[in-house]
Amino acid sequence: MRYEEPVFRPPCEADSLIIQATIGCPHNRCRFCGMYKMKKYRVRSVEEIEADLRMAKLVWFDPPGVFLADGNTIAMRTRDLVRVLDAARRNFPRVGSITCYGAARFIRGRKVEDLALLKEHGLKRIYMGLESGDDEILKMVDKGATADDHVRAAHKVKEAGIELSVYVLAGLGGKARSREHAINTAKTLNRMEPDYIRVRTLVLMPGFPMYEDLLKGTFQECTGRDIAIEKRLLLENLDVSDSAFLSDHVSNYLPLYGKLPRDKQKMIELIDSVLAEDDPACLKPRRITSL
Repeated sequence: MRYEEPVFRPPCEADSLIIQATIGCPHNRCRFCGMYKMKKYRVRSVEEIEADLRMAKLVWFDPPGVFLADGNTIAMRTRDLVRVLDAARRNFPRVGSITCYGAARFIRGRKVEDLALLKEHGLKRIYMGLESGDDEILKMVDKGATADDHVRAAHKVKEAGIELSVYVLAGLGGKARSREHAINTAKTLNRMEPDYIRVRTLVLMPGFPMYEDLLKGTFQECTGRDIAIEKRLLLENLDVSDSAFLSDHVSNYLPLYGKLPRDKQKMIELIDSVLAEDDPACLKPRRITSL
C-alpha cells in the first residue's frame, strides 16, 4: 500500500480499508484545522488508485468498509470517482460501505443526478464538516461556505439517497460566541436533517492558524464546563426528525450517544447531572497531543 502521511479518517472508520484517492484538501484554509497544511492538494490517477486496491486485496481480502481519503474526495470528477467505486466493489464484492469526506463547498454546485450516480455505484455515506451553523463563525474560521450552503448541499446528498454524517465543532466560537454557536448550529442542523450528528471539541495545537489567536489573546478558549453548557443548548434547540447524536472522538469531554428526538431529554439530563457537580473530573482540562 502507498500512503502520503499523515492519513486521517473518521473514528467510526477504524476498521475500514483506507485508500487515498486524493492527497490533501482542495480548500485547506480552515483556521481551526492543521490536518493537511503540509500537503498540496492533488487527485491521484484512477490507475494508481486501482493498483492500490489490487495491492490491498492481497493482504486484506474482506474489509468491512473502504474509506476514500484524503480531505475532500467528493471533489473528484464524477466519472473518475465512479471508476474508483467500481474498482473497490470489484476487488471487494462483499464490502459493507464505501465512504468519503465531502465539504459543502464541493457539493453545492453538483447535480443531484451526479450524486445519485455515485450512490448507484456504491458510495454509501459522506462525512461533511459543518463545524458551526453561525455565519459569523464560519467567516471567522475561513470555512469557505455559509450555513445556507451547507443546507443546500445536505439536501442534495439526501435527495441522492446517500447517508449524511455532519460534524459539529464544540467551542469553535470561543467564549465570545458560544451561545450563538450552539443556537445557530442547531437551527442549521434542523434544516439539514442529517442521518448522523457527530460532535468534536475544538483543540488548538501549534501549527493550527487559530493557535496564534489563542497566544495573542484574541480568541478565548472554552472550558470543559462552557462546552457542556454549549452542548446542552445545542441539544435543547435541535428539532430533527431522525438523527443519531454521537460524541465519538477523543477530543470530547463528555460522551453522549442517542437517537433524536427519542433520547434528547435523556442526554440533556445527563449533562445537567454533570453540571450539578462542584468540580466534575470529566470536565477538567486535558492534554491532547495528537488528533
